[in-house]
Amino acid sequence: MASPPPKKVLVPIANGTEPIEVVNTIGFLRRAGADVTVASAEKDLHVEACWGIKIVADALVSDCTDSSFDLISLPGGMPGSATLRDCGALESIVKKQAEKGGLYAAICAAPAVALGSWGLLKGLKATCHPSFMEKLPSEAIKVESRVQVDGRVVTSRGPGTSMEFSLALVEQLYGKEKADKVAGPMVMRPHHGAEFSMTELNSIEWKFTNTPQILVPIANGSDDMEAVMIIDILCRAKANVIVASVEDKLEIVGSRNVKLVADMLLDEAVKLQYDLIVLPGGPGGAQAFSTSEKLVDLLKKQAKSKKLYGAICASPAMVLEPHGLLKGKKATAYPTMCNKLSDPSECENRVVVDGNWITSRGPGTCEEFALAIVEKLFGRQNALNLAKTLVFI
Repeated sequence: MASPPPKKVLVPIANGTEPIEVVNTIGFLRRAGADVTVASAEKDLHVEACWGIKIVADALVSDCTDSSFDLISLPGGMPGSATLRDCGALESIVKKQAEKGGLYAAICAAPAVALGSWGLLKGLKATCHPSFMEKLPSEAIKVESRVQVDGRVVTSRGPGTSMEFSLALVEQLYGKEKADKVAGPMVMRPHHGAEFSMTELNSIEWKFTNTPQILVPIANGSDDMEAVMIIDILCRAKANVIVASVEDKLEIVGSRNVKLVADMLLDEAVKLQYDLIVLPGGPGGAQAFSTSEKLVDLLKKQAKSKKLYGAICASPAMVLEPHGLLKGKKATAYPTMCNKLSDPSECENRVVVDGNWITSRGPGTCEEFALAIVEKLFGRQNALNLAKTLVFI
């Protein structure tokens, strides 16, 4: 018997869209098997999201007006949400979705700025980013839930709730059994909204001069969720983050087919000095990192100079371990890869800091991982303040 066609999902984006919300929504839904179209509300497929993160859309919103979708999900961020609101083609698509009883959703600023402005929250319970609650229309029933489902509408609060939001969308489309199946391998937080922590051994002060300069390499097959969460959160903390492609061009295609554009090629990036190098995971990306002589040499120089480095998911086991960069140190990694670590004794911990390096487990631990880096560089209070802005806690 032929399998049913995949559920079709539209995720519109614009300049100034919040990138964590974009990639988490796409990542969860594509893991569930949905056919996700990322559509630009700009005149070009290339979009510069918040914090200078560059995403390439699959299509223009104007190309999607005759298509039918099982779900339309709007990310937040400003001025991205305002651009989505002012996109006539998108307004028409979403209003048709509402009229036919289809599923639609928005997160962060978008429930108030877009859905509310279009009159699509009348009589419905809705939430949004705390700073936009007053902008929700009076005809909406305002709630402060991390994720709110009312009928065929799903709303949520911000980057720090976007995993819960995305999982709720999977459940609405496919049911709870599928949502649980998708959540399992993600290493999700057991208690959403709770304060975060790290396991720290051999504590040292992480030092830098002026503004910390951080390298985040990316490659085809890098986990797009992890890469974007790391870049976004470290940029928010006011670090100078350089995104470098290990491939022979700036644009890479992540593990869930999100197209990201780096700031420079690794060939240029290796000429600079870094206070910290952070590797996102994804088996394909980790393999590319491990076979890049230039990146491995840079990591070895970083270690020899006793500078800071870290990795998440597949990268501790596939990059750091085989190149001797975990020697004598404790680390964690993606659960199915912990057997590749020479010392897996700390593997059950979500974030492990051992002296000048830091490791973590997977997409569901990535915000904690990035916030732990912020804490080590800028102090616990700054990390907590940032976590609150994200609505992570």
